[in-house]
Amino acid sequence: MEILSIKDLTVEFDHQPVIQDLSLEVSKGENLAIIGPNGSGKTVLLKTLLGMIPYQGKILWAPGVKIGYVPQRIDADRYLPINLLDLLKAKAEITGLHTKDIRAVLDVVEINKKILTTPVGHLSGGQFQKALIAFALLGNPNLILFDEPTASLDQLSEERIYELVSELQKKEDITVVLVSHDLSVVSQYATKVLCLNKEKICFGTPEMTLKPEILDELYGRHQKYYHHQHDH
Repeated sequence: MEILSIKDLTVEFDHQPVIQDLSLEVSKGENLAIIGPNGSGKTVLLKTLLGMIPYQGKILWAPGVKIGYVPQRIDADRYLPINLLDLLKAKAEITGLHTKDIRAVLDVVEINKKILTTPVGHLSGGQFQKALIAFALLGNPNLILFDEPTASLDQLSEERIYELVSELQKKEDITVVLVSHDLSVVSQYATKVLCLNKEKICFGTPEMTLKPEILDELYGRHQKYYHHQHDH
């Protein structure tokens, strides 16, 4: 079952195409990874899907789709007197949710009281990313857009975040669209890969797309990565 269909999508800034004639489909439950060099349109694509950027073409969502969004690392002011609980309560109030919905999200992401009550500017990188995921999950989305959620984290924190994303996908039946710079992570977790460099270079399974000749075309140079053993 298709949860998202993109047809002939073009996005331009100052009459210069950033994404050109992109067409693809995402099925329910898939983990779509979007890869490509800087400036290739990856973040622009996510923001376009969120309705933040005007476009030409068609973006068709399945009925009942609820979208969550986890941006790249946000630098929070260390003196900002707001903690994660404050943010979750504010979102719950705006969207008409209840305290039990907050508790459910915290259980899923496994956020403890210390993280919940620490000012957001004092959270570690990994803790802050978990906080952003919890914020995105509030409201029970069935599709989450991740924009390089581990770009500023160390390797251990990165692995934990991606393990959490994988667990969420399985347990909560969430479709994932993930922008990532880490081809090793893509090979391990993605079911489909979009190779994007202003236009679609390739689209298919990791086995089909993460080949030296395709990566050469995508990046202009060979990208080496560690291939994890994984099952889908």
